Amino acid sequence: MIRTLAITDSGELHENTPLHHLSEPPVRWFWVDFDCPTEEEKKLLDSYFHFHPLAIEDCLQRLQRPKVDHYEDTHFFVIQAIQPDTLKAQEINFFLGPRGIVSFHLEPSEEIEAAWRQMLQSPANKSQDQYIIAHLILDKVVDNYFPTLYRIEDHLNDMESREASEKLQTLVDEVYDIRTDLLRLRRTVIPMRDMLYRVINSDKIPGVQQHIAYYKDIHDHLLKLTDMIESNREMTADLRDSYDSIRSSRMNMIMKTLTVITTIFMPLTFIVGVYGMNFHYMPELGWHWGYFIVLGFMAALGVGMYVWFRRKGWFD
Repeated sequence: MIRTLAITDSGELHENTPLHHLSEPPVRWFWVDFDCPTEEEKKLLDSYFHFHPLAIEDCLQRLQRPKVDHYEDTHFFVIQAIQPDTLKAQEINFFLGPRGIVSFHLEPSEEIEAAWRQMLQSPANKSQDQYIIAHLILDKVVDNYFPTLYRIEDHLNDMESREASEKLQTLVDEVYDIRTDLLRLRRTVIPMRDMLYRVINSDKIPGVQQHIAYYKDIHDHLLKLTDMIESNREMTADLRDSYDSIRSSRMNMIMKTLTVITTIFMPLTFIVGVYGMNFHYMPELGWHWGYFIVLGFMAALGVGMYVWFRRKGWFD
């Protein structure tokens, strides 16, 4: 589907203006959105708009890293939105030129839809231009990163306050899942931050410089997101180390207990081994009460060693 918005010289906004009228007066600038385009509609990127073949190729291939490329007077942006449920990156492309902006996405985009509705609901004015639309799209995409990251932070805070009775392995698995989610976010947020830094510090897009405060605001949001991601990664690392320490401590306690039990049974096993040799000339074998005496001695030895280890604190 292809939809259009056209802004006239008088500031009027017209929706669904035919493509062949967009280059005619009184249209001052336009926004064309390729929403899940068909194969025939994709060809218009070349046949009607005459965009650079490399940019068109990037539009049709998934998944490109966030970037901005400059082709004469047209600037090609690749940005990535995040699906809140799966954290899967969704590519959004747009071409920014002197006559307007052309957005392209192979999947439905909530961010593009929100920006489109905002344009329709807000009164058009002569101060608006295609660079404001580009800012609006970027702003919607970046703002949608925050709820996902806040959800991860809430999950981490919840993990810190859980009862110690919960299975340790379950907590460890959750920590590694969160670190995986943070890594996915990091792979999107940091390239977006670097791309915005290039845009606001470049003089190749004069229209951006006219609205530089808006683009710097988005860059500040990305810096905040980066700090939050790194902070949460450090928190998960601390939790992971704490759980590993607890698990090691529990393992050491188990090994110590088993070692004490083994030590108690060592002399008992030695005594049993000695009387299990069955030599003919073993005087104790002929005692009437020999069997009970040895058993009593072994019981006393075991209890004595247990009491001694207990006083030494080996069972604490």
